[in-house]
Amino acid sequence: MMRSMFSGVSGLRNHQLRMDVIGNNIANVNTIGYKRARVTFQDMLSQNIRGASSPQGGKGGTNPQQIGLGMTVNSIDILHTQGSSETTGKVTDMMVDGDGFFMVGDGNNTFYTRAGNFDFDSAGNLISPSGLMVKGWMADDSSGDIDTTGAISGIQIPKGQAIQPQETQNISLVGNLDANAVTYDDTVTPPTGTTVPVSLTVYDSLGNSWPLTLHLDKDSASGQWLVTRIDNPGWTTAPSVSGGPIIFDSTGKLTAAGDGPLVITGAPPNANAFVAGTNPITVDISSLTGYASDSGESNVELNSQDGYSSGVLNGYSIDKTGIVTGRFSNGLTKQLAQVTLANFNNPAGLMKVGENNYVSSNNSGQAQIGTAGSGGRGDISPGKIEMSNVDLSQEFTDMIVTQRGFQANSRIITVSDEMLQELVNLKR
Repeated sequence: MMRSMFSGVSGLRNHQLRMDVIGNNIANVNTIGYKRARVTFQDMLSQNIRGASSPQGGKGGTNPQQIGLGMTVNSIDILHTQGSSETTGKVTDMMVDGDGFFMVGDGNNTFYTRAGNFDFDSAGNLISPSGLMVKGWMADDSSGDIDTTGAISGIQIPKGQAIQPQETQNISLVGNLDANAVTYDDTVTPPTGTTVPVSLTVYDSLGNSWPLTLHLDKDSASGQWLVTRIDNPGWTTAPSVSGGPIIFDSTGKLTAAGDGPLVITGAPPNANAFVAGTNPITVDISSLTGYASDSGESNVELNSQDGYSSGVLNGYSIDKTGIVTGRFSNGLTKQLAQVTLANFNNPAGLMKVGENNYVSSNNSGQAQIGTAGSGGRGDISPGKIEMSNVDLSQEFTDMIVTQRGFQANSRIITVSDEMLQELVNLKR
């Protein structure tokens, strides 16, 4: 039999394999996160007819004479180039902008995927369309801190989950007390001079909100202000304030002797008391100034405070680092979880297992797990999904080339058969 016939057979077989890969690429042109494959060929072993000889005896050397025995597949590569993005507006849809893979699992197995069309199930688990849980780090329930060095787990965020109240412990004030304010005098009726009310809202251990109003009065001592009284909102033990006076220097800045915090104590009904030495409310006044005001008015207001009432989860958002932030009915926002990304030294070494998922292999390297935007891992684009990176113009061109290659190899077999037929006819 002729060697050319077997070469043609190898060409037919492997061009058919290439056509199978092209067909799969085209079939997945609209598959979320799909990465196209590419087939490359190489020649097979060659039969030596004559070896090479070196120059000698006044004669030149000769090259080897070899006849190739056909071709075979060199590689089937997965091309992990970035696919185009599609904006969906859905909060739980995510796209990796750059390198990296989402991690999903079923409790026993871990898979990697570029398809970020996720959603929540009835238990609040963030899952892929096939029911695999999206992996990440859960935030600490009390502090909201996320430990990205700890063990990863499935992300679970039940809608409507409650957040316990936090009693107020720290308050910060900001503003200016007019240096030209008139000294306050309450020995006359009605009192004269300047008093500056500061409205606050504090929360007890049960989450009850209590409005308090501090009254800052200009003292007879130049440049000094005193907290002379605080309204009683109906506490069992009336609130009181200690600390002060508030003293400004000639430049309108607080002096070392007058910048100490104010301390509020008292006992709301049916809740933990704000007791000095245990859990009082500390009021930071270090941001106050004592400049002269053109309007002749002082303006001091609440800058921040750490208390809040109880609430339930109303919604959530995801940022480019994968942090899921919850919005609660009490107006509080709090970190709930962070999505994990993984990267590989050789992503092309990953093995496809269906459902847009990959598993690691001996040649992919170990998964390098971390946060988005670090360690060569891309950012996360929420509200978007990554489309397939299949280029139809490239696939159709490859299809034409493959078809012509298949036809040419089939012609080799046909011509070889005709030559054999001529050889048989010599007998007649």
